[in-house]
Amino acid sequence: MLLRENDSPILGGLTSHLPDHDPEETAEWLEALDSLIEEKDTSRAQFIMRSLLQRAGAQSVGVPMVTTTDYVNTIPADQEPVFPGNEEIERKYRAWLRWNAAVLVHRAQRPDIGVGGHISTYAGAATLYEVGFNHFFRGKNHAGGGDQVFFQGHASPGMYARAFLEGRLSEEDLDGFRQEKSHEGHALSSYPHPRLMPEFWEFPTVSMGIGPMNAIYQAQSNRYLHNRGIKDTSNQHVWAFLGDGEMDEPESRGLLQLAANDKLDNLTFVINCNLQRLDGPVRGNGKIVQELEAFFRGAGWNVIKVLWGREWDDLLARDEDGSLVDVMNTTVDGDYQTYKAESGGFVREHFFGQTPQTKELAAHLSDDEVWNLKRGGHDYHKVYAAYKAATEFKGKPTVILAHTVKGYGLGTHFEARNSTHQMKKLTLQDLKDFRTHLRLPISDEVLEADPYRPPYYHPGMDTPEIQYMMARRNELGGFVPERRSKHTELELPGEKTYEVANRGSGKQHAATTMAFVRLLKDLMRDPKIGKRIVPIIPDEARTFGIDAFFPTAKIYNPNGQNYLSVDRDLVLAYKESISGQIVHAGINEAGSVAAFTAAGTSYATHGEPLIPIYVFYSMFGFQRTGDSFWAAGDQMTRGFIIGATAGRTTLTGEGLQHADGHSPILAATNPAVITYDPAYGYEIGAIMHAGLERMYGKDSVDPNVMYYITVYNEPIIQPKAPDNIDIEGITKGIYHLKAAQIQGPATQLLASGVSVPWALEAQQILAEEWGVAADVWSVTSWSELRRDGLAAEEDAFLHPENEPRTPYITAKMVGAQGPVVAVTDYMKAVPDQVRQFLPNDFATLGADGFGFSDTRAAARRFFKIDSHSVVVRTLQMLAKRGEVPAEAPAQAAAKYDLLNVNAGTTGNAGGDS
Repeated sequence: MLLRENDSPILGGLTSHLPDHDPEETAEWLEALDSLIEEKDTSRAQFIMRSLLQRAGAQSVGVPMVTTTDYVNTIPADQEPVFPGNEEIERKYRAWLRWNAAVLVHRAQRPDIGVGGHISTYAGAATLYEVGFNHFFRGKNHAGGGDQVFFQGHASPGMYARAFLEGRLSEEDLDGFRQEKSHEGHALSSYPHPRLMPEFWEFPTVSMGIGPMNAIYQAQSNRYLHNRGIKDTSNQHVWAFLGDGEMDEPESRGLLQLAANDKLDNLTFVINCNLQRLDGPVRGNGKIVQELEAFFRGAGWNVIKVLWGREWDDLLARDEDGSLVDVMNTTVDGDYQTYKAESGGFVREHFFGQTPQTKELAAHLSDDEVWNLKRGGHDYHKVYAAYKAATEFKGKPTVILAHTVKGYGLGTHFEARNSTHQMKKLTLQDLKDFRTHLRLPISDEVLEADPYRPPYYHPGMDTPEIQYMMARRNELGGFVPERRSKHTELELPGEKTYEVANRGSGKQHAATTMAFVRLLKDLMRDPKIGKRIVPIIPDEARTFGIDAFFPTAKIYNPNGQNYLSVDRDLVLAYKESISGQIVHAGINEAGSVAAFTAAGTSYATHGEPLIPIYVFYSMFGFQRTGDSFWAAGDQMTRGFIIGATAGRTTLTGEGLQHADGHSPILAATNPAVITYDPAYGYEIGAIMHAGLERMYGKDSVDPNVMYYITVYNEPIIQPKAPDNIDIEGITKGIYHLKAAQIQGPATQLLASGVSVPWALEAQQILAEEWGVAADVWSVTSWSELRRDGLAAEEDAFLHPENEPRTPYITAKMVGAQGPVVAVTDYMKAVPDQVRQFLPNDFATLGADGFGFSDTRAAARRFFKIDSHSVVVRTLQMLAKRGEVPAEAPAQAAAKYDLLNVNAGTTGNAGGDS
């Protein structure tokens, strides 16, 4: 037996803490159960046991919850369905797939390329995938609409290998693995990346933990579409293939309750339990399968364990005293990993040799037969039984815990080794051994001719095996994975829908958050696209004023509202409905982004566009869930991201962790995100109008974007749209808001969002008290202006023979005299994005550092971004140029008591949203 410090398997512990006062009676009960199983079957025994547990509970008998079961297959051998396929044919081309997947990575690691890849993940998971491909995964031509499959990222070579046998990819394509620019036109992305392979991959998954989250919300989104009458998704299933090491990510487990609460029986997780993560064992001293079983069952999931192949059935049937099961229960994962890295003799000695009974049980087996006792995840029959049970189970999502070996079949250098995840090539002997193991007709001479380029294997499209493979896919509805972007055309709303944004607020004070909500209300009422708007809220609707939508649009809940609402008599009652429109994710930003992604890609996944509008505290967006937004960009999500209660000094009371001074910078790092910081409702209207046209307009050339719009909770008089409104300037990033009203030393004030009124106040003070003529510009997007400027510089760099293009901001401000003073409620890096594209002297005022709780006026004076700070900084710039007296800045600083936070007057104390 292998030495270990202690045995601490994770088991349910039904009897471990109770004394047996009558062993003879206990034996009689156990004998009765054994007789029931023998005379009837395990399904009858299961019913009796469940009935006894139910009665025990009713009689107040203290029976603990059974969170784990013995370390054996959940589905007994006598309950397995008949395998419907030709296993011999499927096994044959599965060998070709395994070879081609390994050779794909091996060839990519040849000395002149060296881009790597992962060989071992697919080698261990091939059976899990192939049972799905041959019998379960429905393509988009299926009458039910097709399944959504989230493939394990590191297994991508296996999907490419299958596409090669299907005729979808060529040898030249396979040789373009991880060479997306140098092999352009015949390139394959490293992992599932829809943006890089937009007709192949649907879901990006290799950022660990995001796949499980997104799969759950994809299943919810499918039901949402169905329950709201947009599409019948009742025959579509979501599959997520995950790693046992990946399940340590908080995101992998953190949203399981949603799937259970929503009864998402259209969802199956398949966890490839090879017991290894990237560096070593997942739980060397424990049992990850048992841990996951307990976790998922506790979260309300149906759990199916597929641990042992059919070769174990006879041994388990003859294990009359439970000795074998006990050894299976008490053997820790580190030992299981070691067994598959050794030999049959080693397994006999260290596994079966743990007790006299188990040693005798395996005595009739040769060492080779012991070695060929497969793990369940490599057995077609066992995996098929699990998949069939999962797809037929009703009322709960299902997780399948499949015991596999990482690097299975690749030989002793790979199988179950700690280093196997990082191994990218095979030795010549590895190639020969692997070829022999797979029984491929490739000679030693061919392998020896160029060990760095062993041949791919394809027997021809007309061979019986390939014809069988193609027939299976045809019957199931076509190829998987496949992405289609053709969708139902939307008729977008006309100008009338945006009137509410253009008319202003009259004499009423309204924050830009409220201006946005009023526009959203009209968009949801639009007869053309209203039902396709999906508001997504992480438990902050009342903060943002969206609770007004509850009684009419209602909150989506597939279970309806089965309770008497406490606020049922109020106008703004909290109402849930099976057909509700609002996705209310609770205090759950990660889940909200997953819901946003599912809705924002529905145009491709289902051919039915949804328009998600995710509204959240701006501080808890890109800072908290930036990786999910990156994956959303990869998946080519379309929609609006609304960063509400934005700004470092605008949300006055909440303090440091709520004070957003940097989200536009974080958002700007995502190439798929278009970031705007509007000051007024009419700017929001113009931006959203342009956004909808870009995402779903007929003439759009780049629709796969997300619009990030920051809105504030400080109420101001919202002006109506100017008669000569500069729509182009608003959407491209800058427009001339108000010209100077006097003659005098010239300056340019650039501001965005909530700081625009400060700039206008500074303009007035400069004119009335210092004789300075300041023009005010509203900068709706610093980052888009920067992107445009960088693109112009890049074009001039790459095409010096052409007349260089002038950046938009440079052209827009041509002739604007005097220094520029830029101010925002963000850190200085936000406006500094455009500094290089303006010839003027340039100064930035910003709220760098941590936020804090205080009045808006005090906070703005502290950060020196208020109106009087703008005035003083402008005078400094002009004094340096000799255009105002040298003593003017000091006089102004003293006059406004600039260093006294209590002297600040910029802003008001109102506004909850």
